Order: sequence, then C-alpha cells, then structure tokens
Amino acid sequence: MSQTPVLELENLSVAYDTPKGPVRAVNHVNMKIYPEEIVGLVGESGSGKSTLAYAIMRLLKGSAFVQEGTIKVLGQDMYKMSPTELRAFRWAKISMVFQSAMSALNPVMTVEQQIIDTLTSHRKGITPPQARARAEELLDLVRIDRKYLKNYPHQLSGGMRQRVVIAIAIALEPAFVIMDEPTTALDVVVQRSILDQIQEIQRHIKFSVLFISHDFSLVAELAQRVAIMYAGRFVEVTPSQRLQEAGHHHPYTEGLLRAIPRLTADEVTIEGIPGNPPDLVTLPSGCAFHPRCPVATEECKIALPPIYDTPNGLIECHRFAGEKVVQHV
Repeated sequence: MSQTPVLELENLSVAYDTPKGPVRAVNHVNMKIYPEEIVGLVGESGSGKSTLAYAIMRLLKGSAFVQEGTIKVLGQDMYKMSPTELRAFRWAKISMVFQSAMSALNPVMTVEQQIIDTLTSHRKGITPPQARARAEELLDLVRIDRKYLKNYPHQLSGGMRQRVVIAIAIALEPAFVIMDEPTTALDVVVQRSILDQIQEIQRHIKFSVLFISHDFSLVAELAQRVAIMYAGRFVEVTPSQRLQEAGHHHPYTEGLLRAIPRLTADEVTIEGIPGNPPDLVTLPSGCAFHPRCPVATEECKIALPPIYDTPNGLIECHRFAGEKVVQHV
C-alpha cells in the first residue's frame, strides 16, 4: 500500500520490571495499519495483545514500560509528545474501546454527561446545546434510544453499555480506534449485533481499527488482515481470506483454526492445542512454540526463525525457509 499508515510499530518491545529482571510481554513487533483498514489481533490469553494495545495508547501502568522501538500514529511518535500534546491527541486522533464497559464508564455520571465531558474536553468552543445534539447523534449511530442519555451505566444492559463505550470512542471521529475484546462478555446474539454496527459505523466514519480478540472466527470475518500473536511476537500476519488455505500457515495458526468448533450431523468437534502458553520469564529456546508444535525439528529448538514473506503472508517459521526473508531478530 502506498498510503501513509495510521499506525506504525517498529521493532517494538514492551517489558515488565520483575524481581528477576525485565520480562518482555511484547517482543520485537513490527506492523503498519493503513487508512480505513480493519486488522485483527488474535492469540491466547497472556500472549501480549492487551499490553500492546495499552502501549500504543501510552496507557501502560505499574511496572510496564516500552523497552525499545517506536510507536507512530498518523506519523507522530506517541512517546515524544508532551502530556498536553498527548491529551489533545488521544481521543481526537486515536481512541480505545476497553474490554470491560462497566469498568470503562463512570458509575456516577449519566451517559449524556460522559459523552458531553469527552466532547467539551477536546473541542474548545463547543456549546452545551451542540454537545447534547452530538450525544444524541452518537446514540442514534450505535442504535440506542435517546431516552437512555439520562441513564447511569448500571441501568443499561451489557450490550447497551458496550455500545455507549463505542459511541464515546468515536465521538471525536478519530482516525484510528483500538477495540480490545469489546464483545467478550456478551452473548452471541448481542455480539453479532455489535459487530454489524462496528462495520456499519466504520464505513460511515472511515476510521482504521485494531480489533483484538481470542475468537479467531470472529476476527477473520471482520478484518482484512489478521495478526497472530504468540509469546509476545507476531508469528504470522496474513490476509483473512487466506485463512481457509490449510497447511500453508504457521503451526500455531493451524492449531487455532483446528480449535474452531465444527458442526456435523451428529456432534460438535473441536481440537485443542496441546500444552500451555509458555512462561514469559523462562521462554523456551529457539521458537517459543516448539514444545507444543506437532512439526517441530531440532532447528526449531535451537534457533528463532526469521520472518518469511510467503504467498499467505508474513510467517515466522522454519518450515518456510525457501521463501524471502523480510526480518531477522
């Protein structure tokens, strides 16, 4: 793509300070997301997905810190902004839909107050009537009756609260929105409704999305490209339409695809990935996936593979040694 990326991650590593020294939760990650593109990010719990999201937003807390690399949004380095510049930039240019809507919303403020607070904090000169009118427009956009503007978060259903969080995230029409498992706690019918709305709103406002989830089939349906994360690394970045081409992906990707439930006439079949994700404090040598990999070789146990440019996308696996190398670690 020739367009300027809205997000550019270059050699990004994010670590946590521990008594045993820094432990990397995100390890030498590179990615570009372009205007109006939806990119999915998939991986098991603990793979580093949410840490990456918080690093991009510059919301890392506690002992977490960016160890190396850069994060640029719309060409601006997120970690070179002053606090004043960051406050003006966040939510106006980049925003986030958090995993738990109930935690993200202020329990003692009405829906209207929270939307208006976002607008007045970033749009100087906006009048109260204009802010209220915009709050009404946003509720229309996420298909919530305007009467709920006067309600508090606890008076709304889980699906409605999630829609309110989405409304606040898009209130200032940012160029880039991170969605961190926005439908995880909802039933499948509400999930479907919210996903349809995300696609509809994205087409209307034309922002880019990093959609984080552990639900492979959901992400593959929503996104144009999918990044698969394991032990803090992108082991594969592939166009979503290529995911059905079995046998041509990273073994971890193949395992996730086999783990999607399949319906037959008599039963539901599911095949999990054996073993558990690695302890980031004591990562296995070589490829971190090799203890769980059905096709691992001695080379996999010794050497971390480079990233290869394959017909199905970028893959970090020794099986693709015949392809062009695009990155060494």
